[in-house]
Order: sequence, then structure tokens, then C-alpha cells
Amino acid sequence: MTSGPIQKQPSQRRTLVLAGLGVAASAGAASIWPWTGSKAYPQGDPMSVDLSDLPEGKLLTVNWQDRPVWVLRRSESDLALLTQKDHLLTDVSSQESVQPPACRNPQRSLTPEVFVAIALCTHRGCTPYHMAGKGFMCPCHASQFDLAGRVFDDGPAPANLVIPAYHFAAPNQLVLGEDA
Repeated sequence: MTSGPIQKQPSQRRTLVLAGLGVAASAGAASIWPWTGSKAYPQGDPMSVDLSDLPEGKLLTVNWQDRPVWVLRRSESDLALLTQKDHLLTDVSSQESVQPPACRNPQRSLTPEVFVAIALCTHRGCTPYHMAGKGFMCPCHASQFDLAGRVFDDGPAPANLVIPAYHFAAPNQLVLGEDA
């Protein structure tokens, strides 16, 4: 008998590679499926976030329920940008989006100046990066979102970013995970 590595046929190798990719894609989709597959927005395990040191135009990322959550304090110029490219958005009025009912507005927030969202792209669950004054860009497949987390229709992401339940306990005290 000859010892050594087992040589696989090209069709077997292709099958193994495709199976591995399928498992990886399923795992990525499973991490965001509970929030994108239904209209239920994330709730539970309340977490307090102090916003007193968050200046205008800056993005704070916190870990909540093992997921990154963004808190962006938008400036007046950021808010003005929200209506400039409406015609390029997939779901401009957020009718098909996952968000609390109180956030179903053009800013997708309880107060216009503070934006809160789960920082996972609705395509494959990658974390987009913030382009100050412009929006968010997913590094995995180039999906773009405006400063309200609404997806542009030129990328693969099928839906706007997910907005979790939250409320303000005080002007600079955000509570993630529960409605007001």
C-alpha cells in the first residue's frame, strides 16, 4: 500500500468547496435572519448608553446582544442629505424595513439627530463602515446605505439596516432593547 495524501477527483473537490461555501453562507445569513426575515425588531436585554460625550457627526459602536450597534449623532447637514437621493433608494419610506413603529419616518429614528441601527449589512451580515457626511458602505459587496440606514438600489443588500427597540431615559441616556 502506498501512504500519502488521498487524491480527490476534480468533481469531488468542487463538491466539497461548494458545500463549505454553502455552510459559510448559511451561518452568515443565520446571524441576521431573525431580524430580516420578519417585521419583528430586536428587543430584550436592556443596555444603557451614555451619549453625553458623543459630538455631532461622530459614530459610536457598542456591543449589544453580541452584535454591533451604531449610535450616530447627526448634524444639520447630515439631516439635509437624507432627502437628496430619495429616488435612488430601495425602500425610501421604510415600509418593508425592520424597525420600531415610532421610527417609521424619514430619519428612521426617535429624534432626528440620533440614529441607532444594528451595524450589520442586510445582504450577508458584514459590518459596513461609516463615510462621514455620506452614509455607510459595506466592504464585502459594496452595498451602500444613507445616514438613516436606507439602502441604495445599486447593491445586493435587499433591505434597510435593522433598527432595534430603544428609548431615551434622559436627553443623553439611550436605552437599547426596550421601547419607550
